[in-house]
Amino acid sequence: MSEQSQINRQILLVSRPQGAASVSNFKLVETPLEPLADGQVRVRNHFLSLDPYMRGRMDDSKSYAASQPLNEVMIGGTVGEIVESKNPKFTVGDKVVGMFGWQEFGTSDGAGLRKVDTAHIPLSAYLGPVGMPGVTAWLGLNRIIEPKAGETVLVSAASGAVGSVVGQLAKAAGCRAVGIAGGADKCRYVTETLGFDACVDYKAGNLYQDLKAAVPNGVDGYFENVGGEVLDAALQRMNAFGRIALCGMIANYDGSSIPLAKPSLLLTQRLKVQGFIVSESPEVWPEALGQLGGLVAQGKLKYRESVAQGIESAPEAFLGLLKGKNFGKQLVKLI
Repeated sequence: MSEQSQINRQILLVSRPQGAASVSNFKLVETPLEPLADGQVRVRNHFLSLDPYMRGRMDDSKSYAASQPLNEVMIGGTVGEIVESKNPKFTVGDKVVGMFGWQEFGTSDGAGLRKVDTAHIPLSAYLGPVGMPGVTAWLGLNRIIEPKAGETVLVSAASGAVGSVVGQLAKAAGCRAVGIAGGADKCRYVTETLGFDACVDYKAGNLYQDLKAAVPNGVDGYFENVGGEVLDAALQRMNAFGRIALCGMIANYDGSSIPLAKPSLLLTQRLKVQGFIVSESPEVWPEALGQLGGLVAQGKLKYRESVAQGIESAPEAFLGLLKGKNFGKQLVKLI
């Protein structure tokens, strides 16, 4: 590594949001890289993952995971290449997936690093369809919704990193897949490229009526990424004994409270509603990643990426993600 590359650029969380998050909550710093100790490896991160769950970690409130500490590197998944190694399990040139967060270099003893093969799967895909978002989709669909051929599966944020995989897997299971997305372009992508049977544009201003027309026979399984009015509309179309996998509630992430319009439907329709966190089910990861990797390598699982350039672009790209400005999986390209 050259002298110039001995500097690591990092983005820290320096304050907690009051309501909506802002760029001022983050700070870009330059930190010298320490020499490696025995057993350590240095990774040059190529891509950084931006995900909705990060908004919850910014708050200092009770949740399923500890809050992101202030004045430390913001949490996040990364993919990159080993550029220096004092660990016999890793050699220079190995491509790895890790959780180094919002920074250009990661230093590790190797724990939590997973080597990946980029011969048939692009490195960035290991942060999307063949990574945490893909496994999230696989788990919620197969373990909670448990789709049966002929059923209708509804997916919110259907053009996103998780939703896009849910619908394609539901189709492969013999279901009718219907998406909800924001804007005509995203809906066209959901049906024409991803192969969903229908897609409802929630920005068109007629959500419930459009959804009713798209699912005339109701909904048997619903994969929820959004919450708010989208969840309200979906609940009113659920069939008896329907299953709802609660993955994300992005409509509530800025602290605003959006009460359900008809909570009694949970009872009268005898619905199963289960929230889940993908990191709590490590036992499904090998099977899920095996299936997802095979589908991506064969070109049978389509995906799309929004790529911001440079570590300094991460805060703006993240805030855009929370507002639905991304199209597909949101990444930051670091090299």
